[in-house]
Amino acid sequence: MAKNKIAEKKVRKPKGAASRATDNPVEAVQSLFGFSLKGWVAPSLRVATAREVRSGFRGTLVVLSEPQTKRVLSSIKKQWGAIAKWQEEQLKNWLDSKSATDIFSLTLKEGPVWFLRLIETEKHGSATESRDTLAKSVFTRARDAAGAIFAGARSAKVEKLVLDFSHSTREELQGFLVGLEIAAYSFAEVRGYRSAAKRPAILLLAPPVVGDTKELKSMVQDASRLGVAVNLARHLTNLPGGTLTPTVYADLARVVMSEVPNAQATLRVDVWDERRLKSENMNLLLAVGAGAAAPPRLVHISYRPKDRGAEKRPVALVGKGVTFDSGGLDLKPSSGMRLMKKDMGGSAAVLALTWWAANAGLPLALDSYLSLAENSVSANSFRPGDIIKARSGLAIEIDNTDAEGRLVLADAMNVAISQTGDNSPACMIDVATLTGAIKVGLGADIAGLFTNSDDLAREIFDAGLKRGDLSWRMPLFQPYKLGLRSNFADYVNSASGSFGGAITAALFLELFAKPADGDAIPWAHLDVYAWRDSASGAWLEAGGNGQGVLSLSEVLSRFVAGKWAEG
Repeated sequence: MAKNKIAEKKVRKPKGAASRATDNPVEAVQSLFGFSLKGWVAPSLRVATAREVRSGFRGTLVVLSEPQTKRVLSSIKKQWGAIAKWQEEQLKNWLDSKSATDIFSLTLKEGPVWFLRLIETEKHGSATESRDTLAKSVFTRARDAAGAIFAGARSAKVEKLVLDFSHSTREELQGFLVGLEIAAYSFAEVRGYRSAAKRPAILLLAPPVVGDTKELKSMVQDASRLGVAVNLARHLTNLPGGTLTPTVYADLARVVMSEVPNAQATLRVDVWDERRLKSENMNLLLAVGAGAAAPPRLVHISYRPKDRGAEKRPVALVGKGVTFDSGGLDLKPSSGMRLMKKDMGGSAAVLALTWWAANAGLPLALDSYLSLAENSVSANSFRPGDIIKARSGLAIEIDNTDAEGRLVLADAMNVAISQTGDNSPACMIDVATLTGAIKVGLGADIAGLFTNSDDLAREIFDAGLKRGDLSWRMPLFQPYKLGLRSNFADYVNSASGSFGGAITAALFLELFAKPADGDAIPWAHLDVYAWRDSASGAWLEAGGNGQGVLSLSEVLSRFVAGKWAEG
């Protein structure tokens, strides 16, 4: 087991938790929330013989490595025999069309057959060649195709799913397996509100590019682990605000991280309660959580691997964890409050990323901070006009209690930026469902990226493009900071006026991205939606989407090589 040090001696069970005690952390997670960290793809997948993949009622996926119609048709007839004339005609038309979808399906007596075309065409050019800067990468196309194929296999009730990636790239196979793991998640099934559908066995014809069996197994585990991390963030975001209170969330973070089996790292989880928050002058976080029955918490997860890559200093990750946002005394309308259980989606991504990195044994030190509070209404709620002194020493006048996310982030960012010596961060990234303004500008699928570093901006954008977890750089336009002026304090927490809300929110956070007695470090802020309003791609149901996990996992992997600092 890892050298894990849990700050509090005993994990307190929330209301409704199973009464039977368990010493197994994974079972504890399951009993509290139903979610398994084991995943489905890695335990289910195995390399199969040619005989195994040709028996039983099965679904078969064939990834095409060439666009030549005659060769494809010849291969199909060799494997499945003659197919109906109309099926052959439809398949031929699909193969000849450059603007067709990636997937073509046939229904045969042995079971459904899917053909997946990931060959670059006029429709799917590379990002550098396409007019569409945000064109889908091969990884993304394979990942999204996995959703459609998993849904088809489930509908057909096949016994096994045969994957023929014999002539594919590692990136294509990895994207597809990550997509399968994401597609297998169902909140209602996990929580026991709906019977879990039986999943097929996964049989793989190993692609030569992966190498030997050991290398293939490692790649499958990596892909499955990444999909589980996305689903962990989704599941946390889907949990009701009355279930996932700040105190319960802090307990869950300890349980999740205690499961990490990596013996080559030191892992510590510290939970700051009200007394510690007061002693640390985290008055902004305390003010936001003052109106709720469950008090606020700060969770600090320190991950220190024995071996590190080119970057020796830790990377700081900060997540907004407002477990439910009523708007406070500046109360939201009912329509605006409906999805506010997702207001902790940034912290969910940070926790999932930290779990992923520790399980993968990533040779990069991390300090992750979950800033947790519920913005509720009571006689104790903070008020418009209140002046609150932040941990950094700045006096903040409350213009709007519904601009609370930047307040909980501000104090946590100050904790991160104040670390010294070997714990001084190389850079800091915060993830937050911060503004509705960014969704108006970029839509639900693209995160707003604000940063003081061109190098960091490039890495986050490129990583998001590669993994299909998109962001777009927005300006930290300094003249807009005038809107944060206060006649009574250093700054207000929300600029007056209706324009540029995402920018002024990021400018407020920038105030806390610099240590009091030093130069600013590279810092990035991702303003995310953390939600899917409808099913699409590998996400087969609406709800939490784990936004930020795929892109930042790629970014952290690059940090190991020091790539983020390259010109």
